[in-house]
Amino acid sequence: MLYISLFKASIYEILGTSIYLINFLVILNLIFREKRSIDTTVAWIIILSTFPGIGFFMYIAFGRSIAKDNMFKLKEKEDKVIKDNILYTHSKLSYDSNDENIIKNRDMIYALANSNNATYTTNNGVSIYPKSLDFFNSLLDELKKAKHYINIQFYIFKDDEIGNEILDILIDRAQNGIEVRLLFDAVGSRLLSDKTILKLKRAGVKTGSFFPSFLKIINFNLNYRNHRKIVVIDGKVGFVGGNNVGDEYLGKNPKFGEWRDTHLKLTGDCVKDLNIRFILDWRYTTKEDLDLDKYFKFKYSSNNHIIINNKKNIGIQIVSSGPDIVELDEIKYGYIKMIQRAKKYIYIQTPYLILDRTLLDTLKISALSGVDVKIMIPSKPDHPFVYWASYSYAGELLKFGAKLYTYGDDAFLHAKTIVVDDSICSIGTANMDIRSFELNFEVNAFIYSNEVSTEQRLIFENDILNSTEITLNMYNSRSRYTRIKESISRLLSPIL
Repeated sequence: MLYISLFKASIYEILGTSIYLINFLVILNLIFREKRSIDTTVAWIIILSTFPGIGFFMYIAFGRSIAKDNMFKLKEKEDKVIKDNILYTHSKLSYDSNDENIIKNRDMIYALANSNNATYTTNNGVSIYPKSLDFFNSLLDELKKAKHYINIQFYIFKDDEIGNEILDILIDRAQNGIEVRLLFDAVGSRLLSDKTILKLKRAGVKTGSFFPSFLKIINFNLNYRNHRKIVVIDGKVGFVGGNNVGDEYLGKNPKFGEWRDTHLKLTGDCVKDLNIRFILDWRYTTKEDLDLDKYFKFKYSSNNHIIINNKKNIGIQIVSSGPDIVELDEIKYGYIKMIQRAKKYIYIQTPYLILDRTLLDTLKISALSGVDVKIMIPSKPDHPFVYWASYSYAGELLKFGAKLYTYGDDAFLHAKTIVVDDSICSIGTANMDIRSFELNFEVNAFIYSNEVSTEQRLIFENDILNSTEITLNMYNSRSRYTRIKESISRLLSPIL
C-alpha cells in the first residue's frame, strides 16, 4: 500500500512539474517570439501562472498565434490589379486638385493607401441602412437581379427563416446559370447544417468554410475568425456592415429584443475593391483559381461627377485588416487618424469598447481639447466579461469629458460606426475593441462625404432619443459588485 501511495504521489509530482515546465516554455515563447502587445502578453502570463492546470489549454484554444506571413498571398494578376489601383490613387492624390475631398483629406487617404493598399475612388453611391429589415429587403432585391455572379460572405449564416429566404434565391440563381459563391466562418456559422450545405452544392452553389473545425468539434484557430460581411453582385452592387444572417438580426430573439445595426449598400468603383477582398478570402479558403479578368476587366471611371443614388462625388476607401499582417492594425490606424483630425465632434457606436492605450489616450486628448466625444454602447450584454470591460473603459473616458449613452432598454446595439465633423465616416465590421483590431479579419468602408457623414450623424442623434445617458455621477455611484466585475473584466480585456 505504501508503495502504491508513493507511486501515485510520484505520478502527481511528475504531472505537476510537467505542467509548470510547459507553461514556462509557453511564457518564454510569448515574450521572445510572438511579440504581441505588452498588455496581451502580461494577461496571458498571469493566466498561465495563476491557473497552471487550465491555463495551457486556454492558451491553445484562445491564445495561440497564427503564421503572420500574409495568408492572402497575391498571384501575378492579383498583384497587378492592386498595384494599378494604388498607382491610380497616388495619381489622383498628386494631380487631382479639383476634388474637394482630396484637398481636405489628403493625409487621411494617404495613410490608408500606404498602410493597406486601399484604393481611393470617387465615382460611388452610398445607401445607409440603420434598420436591419431595410438592409435585408434591399439585399434580397439585389440578389434576385443578379445576371452574372454573386459573391456572398458572412461571419454568421444561419439556415433559419431569413437565412433560408436568402439561400432559396442563391439556389435559384445558381440553377439559372449564375455563378454563386458562399463563404462563411466555420465557428460563427457552426449552426449552418451539413444538410443545407449539401443542398447548396447539389444546386451548383460553391461554398467555403473559413478556418474549418476538425470533426466540427476541435478548431485549432478558434481565436482567429473571419468577421467580414461582404456581398458583391455582378461587380455593380456591394454590401458591407454589421449585420449577419439570422433571425435575431430582425429582432426575433426575445433575449436581445430590437436589433440595432448599420449596413451599407455601395455602387460604383469601390465595389471593385470590395470584390478584391472577397476573392482573396475565397481563394485562400477554397484554393479555387479564379479568372480575375472576368471580375476586373473594367477600368476605374475617369468621370468624377457621375451621380449615383442622387449623391455626387463620394470618395471611398475599402480597408481590411487581420492578424496575418505583421505590426499593422489598418482599421485601427484609420480610426485613430479620424479622431486626431476631429475639431468639432466624434460620434462612435460599438457593441464592444475595449481600447488599447493608444486609442484611449487619443480619445482623452480629443475630449480635453473641447471636441464633443459621444460614445454609444448596448444597454445589455451579449458577452458579460466583454460588456463590463467596455463599461470600465467608457467610465474612464467620462472623467475626461466624453459622453456615454447606452442604447435602448429591450434592444441590442451592434452597429460599428464612427463619424467626425460632418466630414468622414467609417462603417463596417470592425468593433472598437482589441479583438477586432488584432485577432479578427475585418473590413470597413471609409467614406469622405459631407452628405453621407451628416446622414450618419443624424442617425446617431436619432438613436440618442432611444438611449440613456450615463453621467459621471451615475457611473461613480455604481455598486461594489459592479466595480468588482469591471475590474476582473478589464484585467482580462487584452484577451477577450
